[in-house]
Formats: sequence, structure tokens, C-alpha cells
Amino acid sequence: MAPPGSNAPRRSPKAYLVGGGIASMAAAAFMLRDGDMLGRNITIFEETDRIGGSLDGAGSPKVGYVLRGGRMIERKYLCTYDLFSTVPTLDESKSVTEEIFAWNETMKTSSKSRLVRNGQRQTAPDFGLSERHILTIERLAIEPEGMLGRTTIADQFDSAFFKTNFWFMWCTTFAFQPWHSAVEFKRYLVRFAHMVSGFDRLEGIMRTVYNQYDSMVRPLQKWLDERGVIFVLDTRVTDLDFDDGGDETAVTRIATVSGGRGGEVMLASGDLVLVTLGSMTESSSLGSMDQAPPLDGKASGSNTGTGSWALWKKIAKGRPEFGNPSAFADHVGQSKWLSFTTTLYDPALLQVVRDLTGNVPGEGGLITFPESSWLMSIVIPHQPHFIGQPADVAVFWGYGLKVDEPGDFVRKPMSACTGREIMTELLGHLHVTAERAKIMETCLCIPCMMPFITSQFLPRVNGDRPEVVPAGTKNLAFVGQFCEMPEDVVFTVEYSVRSAQTAVYKLLGLKRSPPPVYKGRFDPRVLFKAFLALHDVHA
Repeated sequence: MAPPGSNAPRRSPKAYLVGGGIASMAAAAFMLRDGDMLGRNITIFEETDRIGGSLDGAGSPKVGYVLRGGRMIERKYLCTYDLFSTVPTLDESKSVTEEIFAWNETMKTSSKSRLVRNGQRQTAPDFGLSERHILTIERLAIEPEGMLGRTTIADQFDSAFFKTNFWFMWCTTFAFQPWHSAVEFKRYLVRFAHMVSGFDRLEGIMRTVYNQYDSMVRPLQKWLDERGVIFVLDTRVTDLDFDDGGDETAVTRIATVSGGRGGEVMLASGDLVLVTLGSMTESSSLGSMDQAPPLDGKASGSNTGTGSWALWKKIAKGRPEFGNPSAFADHVGQSKWLSFTTTLYDPALLQVVRDLTGNVPGEGGLITFPESSWLMSIVIPHQPHFIGQPADVAVFWGYGLKVDEPGDFVRKPMSACTGREIMTELLGHLHVTAERAKIMETCLCIPCMMPFITSQFLPRVNGDRPEVVPAGTKNLAFVGQFCEMPEDVVFTVEYSVRSAQTAVYKLLGLKRSPPPVYKGRFDPRVLFKAFLALHDVHA
């Protein structure tokens, strides 16, 4: 018993993280590593039964594998590599960062067929830009974002630009559409200036040994588990209560639903809340070889009381400092596209692609078919792509950007196609004839419709995305793809990790900052190489 007049032990602050994607996981890691918090004081709420968010990967040889997508990584993702330098691989032989760099010394990306036209590969295709297009690119690189406002890429370029090889390669690498934000396009031009000179071969793009769920999420989850971080799955956060008294706004209560039953967490002084805003893979739906995936852009998204979009809308109502979720959530027609994962039980297709492209699996990266009405692309990763994947089974991934256009070999929109029809269209563009029947009989293609997948690229203005720590708030931060971090680019693992690192350092009052964004645009050597590449001058 404490003697009279003594103070009781001070309660350690707790942190509650809403959403179980890479942003929340990274935030928990930074709290442990740099903030000296105890794992048992960190709770992550996840609506689904699985951690990892958009960095997913699941399935088996029997039912087929599924990847909704894969984020590009490269050497200048400084926050990501800082985080994973702390996290061991699953076999604990090295750090995840060390594994990634060692792997990419062995398997360097160098595409010999970035574009395939009429069944023929194009090695290091010219960009095909006019002087007017190049001047527009250069203007965008230096024009203040405020002057671009809510304009689109199509507002900045003439129609001929969207028929150039540069556009075909740029838009399919990063998933841009002509109606997407000119500001985001500008940020990508600036952020990846150092990659322009090798863009026709995808040089500089890095891969993980396996899919990103197995290579990144699973090791990080294991590391957090070992340190006592609490994962609360199948639990949706439906609302936050705020105390607006005093000089700062503070979260006081978290409302949850699990198994149809409501719950709550009451916050004490010093407790923290980090919310992953929105979700680019919410409402994703799967099809099968003989069924197209349904478009489910409303049921759990922007117009009802469930889902991450609904939470953002609820807490942002009457609070402009929390952003404008409608700018991103209410335009499914402009943010949706469809991906597909194909499991192969025979090597015939891999042999066809190898002979056509000149690349072995894992070496070539993205292959785009510019003549495809769906603007289809595929990626043949190194095999095995999943831990435990049998040696006689292969997996590849692909997607289309023009999902509402009729196909060239299947006269239906991609969004209405089954896995069988998608494979038929792909084999048509590969000009496969002799092996067609065998391939179709020995593959399993699972399509996936994602209504919000490029919502973060939609036109926006300043304030639509809130600050990581909004002005006037005391214990709240926003992380993920829909908070505002100038100079970095959304739709990347790096953006989520950087937001998490920024949030943790600010909320905990740590006297440190995330590694600065690499700024190759200030390097004369980078600019000179980019200038030559844009003009199709091969040094």
C-alpha cells in the first residue's frame, strides 16, 4: 500500500489504431521501436478476419491463388526500408530490408517487352512524345499545385498524348486514367524523375521474394505479435466521440461493432487514436472461371453506415479539418478497375510468354498490350510467388484499365467477364493458337472488381485530404492513402509507412522526423538523363 500523500503509479498511455493495413502496422512498429511503448498498450482494430489491408495474398493450389494487386517498390522508399530494417524475415536469417536488396541484386528488373503489339514484343520502346508534350511535362514539374487545382490530366494534354508509348507505359505502371488529378500526375513526374531514363525497361523497379503479403505483412505481423500488440479482428469501428472543450479537440470514445453487437472503448488522458482513412480495396468482389465479379461500390462503401468510407464521412461531418471523403468515395465510375489472378497447372503459358518476351519469370515486370480495348497488362513474377506454392504450379497477375469497353476477342466489357473470358482475351493478344486449349484446361483465373482502387487519384483541391495530425486536435492522427503529405505520392507502400511514421513522431512528441523524400529533380544528372529519355535520345 502506498504511504499517505504519495502519488499512485501513472497509467501508461494506450494507442488504438483503426484499420489493419500496412499503415496501422507500421505505426505500431514505430511506437514500439522509437516511442518505447509497450505492445500490450497498442490495439489494432480490423474489420475483416485478416491483417494486411490492400497488401494481401491468399489461396491454395486447389482453389486458386488471389492477389488484388501489388504495389511497386524502388530504392528511394526510405521510410519503408527504415521500418523493415528492424523486422526480421520469417526465417529470421536477415532483416526484410536486407532480403529485398539482396533479392534485387539477383533478380534485377530489365524488361525486354514492356509493350506487346500484334503479338510482337517491343524492347525499350521510344516514348513518342512531341515537343509540345515534353514542354507540358516540364511545365507541370514546376507549376505550383494550387494553380492546377482540380484539373485533370486530360485538361493538360492534347488527345495525341494519350496514344504515345510514354502514356501507355506510365499509366499502366501507376494506374493513371486521363480523368485523374493533374496534381497527382505532377507529383509522380517529380517523385520518379530518377526513373524516367530507365522507364522503357522498368529499370529500378524492385520486387519482394514472394508476394508482398508473404514477404512484408507476415514478418511484420509476427514481429508485432511477439511484442504483445493486440489485434482485434472482425471488428468495425463505427464512430468516434470528441470533446471539443478547451483549446484542442480530443477523441474520448471509440464505438465498435463485432458479430452484430456494439461495443465501446473509453479513452483516458494521454491515450492516442490513429485512423486509416478510406480504403482503396473496400468492397472488392471476386468472380470465378465461370462468374464475373459483381460491382459492389455502395453496399459497404460510401452510402451506408458501414465501412471505412462511412466512418470518415461520419467524423468529417461539420469538421472540414478532417477532409472531404466525398471527393474520393462518390465516383466509383472513375475509380474502379478489375484485376485477375491466374493459377497455372501446366507450364505451357509460361513458356509462351518467356519465348515471346525474352524474359524469365520475375525479370520482366509489367507487360502491356496497347492494342487491347481493355488496356490489359500482366505480370509474371518469379516462381514460387506464394510460400508453400508447389513447384508444378505457377501464378501470375494482371489487370485492365478500360473495364467498360468491349474486348477484342470477347465482345463484352471486362467488368462483365468471367475468368474464362478474361483468359480467352489474353491468349488472343498473345496470339496463342496451338496451346490455347491446353492452357484453358489447366488454368484457374479469378477476377476481382475493385470499386475504389484509384480513388486516391481523383481530382481534388487543398483540404480534401486532411493533415496527418489535423490542426486543433490533441490525440488523433490520420494515416494511409487519404491524408496529406506534400511531395510524396499516393498508391504506394511508402506513402502509408511515411504517414504512420509522421503520425507517431508527432503524437508522441518525439524530436525526430521521417527520412526526407528523395528529390532527384534537384540532381542535374537525373534531369539530364530524363531530358534525353523524354526526347528519345539513347545515350
